[in-house]
Amino acid sequence: MGKCVLVIIDGVGCGSQEDSHLYGDLGCNTLGHVVNRCKTRLPNLTKMGLGNIIPLDTVPAVASPTASWGKMREVSAGKDSTTGHWEIAGVTLPAPFPTYPDGFPDDVISAFCRMAGVDGVLANGAWSGTEVIERFGAEHLATGRPIVYTSADSVFQIATHEDITPLETLYRWCDLSRTQVMTGEHEVGRVIARPFTGTEGAFVRLNDHRKDYSAIPPIPNLPEHLQSNGIKTYSIGKVIDLFAGFGFNQYRKTKNNAEGIAQLLSALKGMDDGFIFVNLIDTDQLFGHRNDPEGYSGSLEEFDRVIPAILGSLNEGDVLILTGDHGNDPTTPGSDHTREFVPLLVYPAERCIATDLGIRTSFRDIATSVSSYWNLPDVFGAVSFLSGK
Repeated sequence: MGKCVLVIIDGVGCGSQEDSHLYGDLGCNTLGHVVNRCKTRLPNLTKMGLGNIIPLDTVPAVASPTASWGKMREVSAGKDSTTGHWEIAGVTLPAPFPTYPDGFPDDVISAFCRMAGVDGVLANGAWSGTEVIERFGAEHLATGRPIVYTSADSVFQIATHEDITPLETLYRWCDLSRTQVMTGEHEVGRVIARPFTGTEGAFVRLNDHRKDYSAIPPIPNLPEHLQSNGIKTYSIGKVIDLFAGFGFNQYRKTKNNAEGIAQLLSALKGMDDGFIFVNLIDTDQLFGHRNDPEGYSGSLEEFDRVIPAILGSLNEGDVLILTGDHGNDPTTPGSDHTREFVPLLVYPAERCIATDLGIRTSFRDIATSVSSYWNLPDVFGAVSFLSGK
């Protein structure tokens, strides 16, 4: 019995992959550019071996890291959160989810309007979430028409003001959009409810009431595989949404990293065994997409400060895996995710097959490794980096 803890620091890449030019991301390096530009201090991650993965100005390599270290290559087509988390969970997508840089086609908008009983929508393009409500919020208040938009990711997002559209109505629209509109060739990775409040010039997104409606992940996937074999599974953050609510015995949704870390520490103290799957969102949502390397750096330092508390909450035999799901380089033009390798740290080092884990050929190695922690057969066609109990 024991715990295997998987923490995804959202949007943390460590250098462009060989195919990054196909995504317009040649030369991106989220971790390298942020640390080198901001002189980020990460003493606890340094001890674990973060600076052994790639050269970092203020995060030096160490001779005897406490964790095994390496990096992972994404092989699925795409660079969004759903694709990254699914591959980490053992699912490889041969084709990317559809994206709509020029907005959704007329048949999609017409189908949504019929379903929602509205006479039109606003925006219908690729927008920043804060910019779109600034641009169309007043018109939404005047007309009642929902703001429908996308981003560089495969998402269908609906933004409505809480005084115009009740949350229950917004959620129903998103649920029906997931099952009746965004299907077949238009099956996006996520449909997202984006409620907001405030007045013109001072609109504010209600992130606490955001709700994601993910595509249903194929089986087998890691949470389902563990659960079907009697292993308790626990989601913290947006993980439960990315798996459409399937595969977890318990979950805790969070609005920021502070809540995610608090929930992780609580789970570590309250559980003797099981799988804990955590997503820490701030690096991606607040700083990567907003081209804020200083904020990104500060978020990494915030996480670094809680590393001793996390490690101190582990019992003998427990394993901690730290990684990312894609890149999101805030120092480059645009606000899209970036096609990058992601760092891999596995603590304690003695639980691994080697200290230097090299370049893993797929994110799926995590799914196989976590399965091997409980001596379950590999159903993901990957290679474990754990040495067994």
